[in-house]
Amino acid sequence: MKSAPIVVIGGGVIGTSIAYHLARRNLRVILLERGDLAAGSSGACDGLVFLQSKKPGIHLELAMQSRRRFEELARRLPVPFEFKATGGMVLIETESELAAMEQFVQAQQQIGLDVALLDAARLRRLEPHLSEHLLGATHSPMDGQVNPMALTLGFALGARAMGARLITGGPVRGIEITGGRVSAVITGAGRIETEVVVNAAGAHAPDIGSMVGLVIPIKPRRGQIIVTEACPRMIRHCMISAKYIAAKFNPEIARGNGEGISIEQTENGNFLLGSTREFVGYDRRTTTGGLRTIAAQTGAILPALARTNVIRSFAGLRPYTPDGLPILGPVAEVPGFIMAAGHEGDGIALSPVTGELIAQLIATGKSDIALDAFQLSRFKNANHTTEAAHG
Repeated sequence: MKSAPIVVIGGGVIGTSIAYHLARRNLRVILLERGDLAAGSSGACDGLVFLQSKKPGIHLELAMQSRRRFEELARRLPVPFEFKATGGMVLIETESELAAMEQFVQAQQQIGLDVALLDAARLRRLEPHLSEHLLGATHSPMDGQVNPMALTLGFALGARAMGARLITGGPVRGIEITGGRVSAVITGAGRIETEVVVNAAGAHAPDIGSMVGLVIPIKPRRGQIIVTEACPRMIRHCMISAKYIAAKFNPEIARGNGEGISIEQTENGNFLLGSTREFVGYDRRTTTGGLRTIAAQTGAILPALARTNVIRSFAGLRPYTPDGLPILGPVAEVPGFIMAAGHEGDGIALSPVTGELIAQLIATGKSDIALDAFQLSRFKNANHTTEAAHG
C-alpha cells in the first residue's frame, strides 16, 4: 500500500484505538509501529482503569466518558481483555491526606462521579487484609481493571478485521509537507502518501513532532512495577494511595512522603505493585532502590505481601506533560497533523474515548467532546515551529 488517507504513528493502546475507531467508520488507515504492538508503555504498565485519580473538571469528565465504553468494547473486540468493574479505592494514611481527599471527593461528586469517603471501620469490612494504620479510603464502584496488552491487541486486530493496515517493525524517518500541509510519511519500508498524520507515539511523540518542526513538551517518566507469584484472592478492589494523587498533581506535596503506590491483583492472582515516577530519560531499566521502595510501601499497606514471592519486575515510560493532561487534536501550524499523546498514566483508561474522538474529528471535522483544553497550543510559551525544508 503506497497511500492511505490517514496514517497513525504508534502501535500502543492509543494508536490502535484510533485505528480501530477510524476503521469502524470505513476510513482507510495505515498504522505504523517501529517495533511490535504494545512494545512501549502499553506493554509495561498496570491495568488500572481508575477514575478517582483524575482532576475534577475536563480530565475527569473525559475519563467518565471513556469508562462507559469498556463494556461495549468487551463485547466487540476480538481479543478478551479481562475487563472487570472491581471498584477502586484511594487509601488514606495521614490526617493531611484525609483533609485533602475530603475536598477532592466533594469536587468529583459535583461532576457526577459515584465516589464516597469510607472511615477506617468500613474500609476494613470491605478489605480485611489491609493494614490497621489506614485512616480510611475513598471508594468508587466505577473503577476497574483490564489486561492492557490484550486491550491493545484487541483494538489492533479489530481494526485489521475492518480493513486497517498494520505495519510493525517500520520506523518513521520523516514526514513530508507539500503546499503547507502533510503529504507523505517516509518509513524504512518506503514512502506512504497521505492527507492526515496522527501522532500517537507516546513518550516518543516529540521525535515525530520534530519532523514537522514542532516542539512537543512530552517527557518520558519511568514507572517501575513488581509482579508477584499468583496468590489466593486477597483484595477485591484495585487500589492507589492518596500520595499517588499528590505526586501526580502536586509533586511538592508528595516530596517528603514518597510518590504513592498502586496495588492490583490480576485475574490470575498475580499482584502488580507500583510505581515509581522518575525522570531518567528513556532508561527503562529497573533499579534496586526503586523496587525496594515499592515493596516497602505496598507491604505497609497489605502486610500479607511480605510472605509473597516476587517473580519479575519491569519498567515503562509514561508520556508526561507539564499540566498532566494529554495533547489531543489538530495542530494549526501544520494542517493535516493531529496529536494524540501525552496521557502519562491514563492511556489505558482514556484509550476508548481518545480513539473515538480523534476518529470523529478526522471524519467530520468536530468531536462530541470539545478538545480545546487539550490543544498543543496551550503550551505556547514552550512550543514553537521552526523553518524546515520538506520535500
